[in-house]
Amino acid sequence: MLRKLLHQSRTFQFHRPISKAYFAAPSPPPCYRSNRLLSSSSSISIDRSGLYNPPDHSHQPTSDSELVNHLKGIIKFRGGPISLGEYMSEVLTNPKSGYYINRDVFGAQGDFITSPEVSQMFGEMIGVWVMCLWEQMGQPQKVNLIELGPGRGTLMADLLRGTSKFRNFIESLHVHLVECSPALQKLQHQNLKCIDEENAAQDTDKRTVSSLVGAPVSWHATLEQVPSGLPTIIIAHEFFDALPVHQFQKASRGWCEKMVDVAEDSSFQFVLSPHPTPATLYLLKRCKWAAPEEIAELNQIEVCPKAMELTQTIVERISSDGGGALIIDYGLDGVISDSLQAIRKHKFVNLLDDPGSADLSAYVDFASIRHSAVEASGEVSVHGPITQSQFLGSLGINFRVEALLQNCTEEQAESLRTGYWRLVGDGEAPFWEGPDEGVPIGMGTRYKAMAIVNKKQGIPVPFQ
Repeated sequence: MLRKLLHQSRTFQFHRPISKAYFAAPSPPPCYRSNRLLSSSSSISIDRSGLYNPPDHSHQPTSDSELVNHLKGIIKFRGGPISLGEYMSEVLTNPKSGYYINRDVFGAQGDFITSPEVSQMFGEMIGVWVMCLWEQMGQPQKVNLIELGPGRGTLMADLLRGTSKFRNFIESLHVHLVECSPALQKLQHQNLKCIDEENAAQDTDKRTVSSLVGAPVSWHATLEQVPSGLPTIIIAHEFFDALPVHQFQKASRGWCEKMVDVAEDSSFQFVLSPHPTPATLYLLKRCKWAAPEEIAELNQIEVCPKAMELTQTIVERISSDGGGALIIDYGLDGVISDSLQAIRKHKFVNLLDDPGSADLSAYVDFASIRHSAVEASGEVSVHGPITQSQFLGSLGINFRVEALLQNCTEEQAESLRTGYWRLVGDGEAPFWEGPDEGVPIGMGTRYKAMAIVNKKQGIPVPFQ
């Protein structure tokens, strides 16, 4: 099947315009969520000098925003600080003023760039993986294809276009997009070229179809809302990194959770909880999964309860309905120490500076996902993580870029080479001849791929 797909891909053409933003000198330069300088070891250790809090914020608003007032109201009502996890959740997904709710945050004009925005080849390779898994599942006639956090819908659009010639596969799909942002839902609707069909019976909601391939499309706020009962394939690309994390710091009295409080000057500051918190249970579970010497070396630990819970939900769905899930994100295969970062306009900023105006994300703990999946069910197997470079290379991205280079302009060729390097390269592109601030940075080793599949499906490509 993989060989057939790669042969077929040689006839594919460019299906979205080439943006000069990816090879012209950007101002400021594009920033990927993973561009923090980290070692390749299984832990991260950064000296924060006793929870340093700058007295002056570089982007201090003239008056408190609605979200700032909301956060201060929560802290006042509770009579004390809130966890960093709750702070992160409110900042990103508050229904009124959360970062993701009312804006387009992706691409050169947003705050960061993701792999699907770099090149159409990324979504096409994900399509190859999904089709191969569908083959291993026995080519079911009906499949729920679910994407968690679809962004602009670029990945799904490229996936559907790239597999459009395989009609049996396309006709089996019902696309489900798990998205809480009305603004992004609208963009996804546009990029998938959706048409809202009136229901003649008028006893159910109208049916939405992607005119790209004719597949039905539905939106849901959570994975739990997606109907069950059909074989399921789940894609989670840069979704886990935006789930709220809790941070713990080693103190004289043991592990204490880092909290967010209001300082005397009305700015936000970090404090340590004097007592165990609900998230302490997840800290204990994470420590149980790690080697004692791994924990002993750390002064800070990051845990993500939502990632553990989401993994359990995914595993339960795959165990009962069959299928699998693909997780691609930046992270490590071990305990995370301190990785939470804020990005605004392609620059790193203070976590507590003007909440709601910057993206917050953290390294994904792939080891925690693996342990959570294994504990949740004996019906699934976990594979990886492997690097994004290994994953895309094994699926044939090298053949794909060669095929595209044979039928393109010089401008398109430069964009292809740049996009290819960003997807599979490591560090700065050696071929770059433009200004230093625009040099492409490879994501090939920073990003990892992991698959969770029902054991009936066997080992998925390319994890054999």
